Amino acid sequence: MKKAPLYSRSRPPARPGDAASAPVPQAQPSGSAAPPPNSRTSRTSRFGATLRRHERRLWAAAVVLGVLAGLALNAAQAPKVPMLTIEQIDAALRQSIEDKPLVSPFARAYDAILPSVVRVVGLMTEGDDGSEAKADGPVERGVGTGVVIIDNGTILTNLHVIHGARRVKVTFMDGTESDAIVLSTQPENDLAVLRAKTIPDDLEAATMRSTADLAPGDQVLAVGFPFGIGPSASAGVVSGLKREFRSPEGRQQMTNLIQFDAAANPGNSGGPLVTMDGEVVGIVTAILNPSRQRTFIGIGFAVPIENAAAAAGMPPF
Repeated sequence: MKKAPLYSRSRPPARPGDAASAPVPQAQPSGSAAPPPNSRTSRTSRFGATLRRHERRLWAAAVVLGVLAGLALNAAQAPKVPMLTIEQIDAALRQSIEDKPLVSPFARAYDAILPSVVRVVGLMTEGDDGSEAKADGPVERGVGTGVVIIDNGTILTNLHVIHGARRVKVTFMDGTESDAIVLSTQPENDLAVLRAKTIPDDLEAATMRSTADLAPGDQVLAVGFPFGIGPSASAGVVSGLKREFRSPEGRQQMTNLIQFDAAANPGNSGGPLVTMDGEVVGIVTAILNPSRQRTFIGIGFAVPIENAAAAAGMPPF
């Protein structure tokens, strides 16, 4: 049985003189690129093209770098300011306070309300109290305080300050004295509304403020003439709201009062209770002392300004 011949894939060695053994040149494909240029020349060309494309940005960067370098040079040449010591800072603060002292909120409130505060005196004729008259002249029955609420000379005070007086005299902060007439009273709130017959040319009325946002802990200032001394200021806080008070004799009970702890004594009656803005929130009317002494132990009461304004016929807030 014959076997199929096997063929090798390798070529036989070329013989000498055999034309088939000569190398056949490879054909160059049509449209092929030329041999690649020198690599160094190519990189240089690409770098130049990049510079041309970003020329504006490079110039801007160069300008910014120049400016920063100039600033750094100036900062390096500027003299260094030494750090202040604690002693130097303390001395500077002390000097600043001496040159322009700080004003407390209470002082600002006092300055704001003072032009509107008046001294109120109830006068009576000697002998009106049952004693034998020694002279035909008036005597002071009581001294209290008032506050101007309208610049035409309308004044709020306590009714008990002028109760029983034959004549009422008021003294304004500029020293002007004048008789005053009683326009109206509100006994349930111990209030009286006065009108001075003579008033200063530059009389200022106080600014009144609603008590709607008043709260315990708010700072307040009472201004008046305690024991006839003044004008005097005493500072404190609102201690409570909607308080009740019964007079020592039990003849009168008042409600919806502002309780405060700013010192108040006889003579403060009728004076303003003001906020730190110098705005009136109440009229000082009474003090509480279980010993029935007419001295302050830390609890005072004021009629809310809403009630006081109503007594003067003024519209509510």
